[in-house]
Amino acid sequence: MKKLFLMLIMSVTMIVNAQDQKLTITAGNFITLKDQTEVNVELKFDNVTLMKENYTETQYLENRKRDLLANPKRGEAGWQKWNDEWQKYKDEYYVDYFVKGLNKGYKNIVFKKGSSAKYTLLLDTKWVYPGWHGGMVGMTAEITGTVKLIETDNPSKVLAVIELNKFDKYVNNKEFVMEYGRIAAAYEAIGKYIGKDIKKGVK
Repeated sequence: MKKLFLMLIMSVTMIVNAQDQKLTITAGNFITLKDQTEVNVELKFDNVTLMKENYTETQYLENRKRDLLANPKRGEAGWQKWNDEWQKYKDEYYVDYFVKGLNKGYKNIVFKKGSSAKYTLLLDTKWVYPGWHGGMVGMTAEITGTVKLIETDNPSKVLAVIELNKFDKYVNNKEFVMEYGRIAAAYEAIGKYIGKDIKKGVK
């Protein structure tokens, strides 16, 4: 019985450690934000690779186009609608969801895009697995990348660095059935967890 209990404790510890490694502060801290009331937020989705095959975005979109055109229920109209939404989420909504999560995680600072605040949180996305959805079950998206706290007017001044390693926490949204919706949910979850880290870091 004692051996079984120890194995259970070890299993739980391994799971917790694995989760911790998905979002890790690797340099600096957030103490600089202690007296700040607003922080600018930016998100980069350039040179991203996707899926376990590490497709470029162009390759990934070509594959999605082929699949949708081959589906008689989707066809050209389905592809155009899907691609329009993909571009819209990439250019506008992903950062909105990231901001939404940050403001949920820590409410004493206003996080917003396009702000002239002294400091900026910059999320640079490197790799994405969009997850999947099938009826009543699904898999969350995973995101790998780097988040930096920098001086807005002097981006080379890095105050903190967070590494994301296949971050896959779940947050539901109305578009979760679609790839871009699941990715948006992952960005919101990232923001929420970083907001909590900032809350701890400014005490």
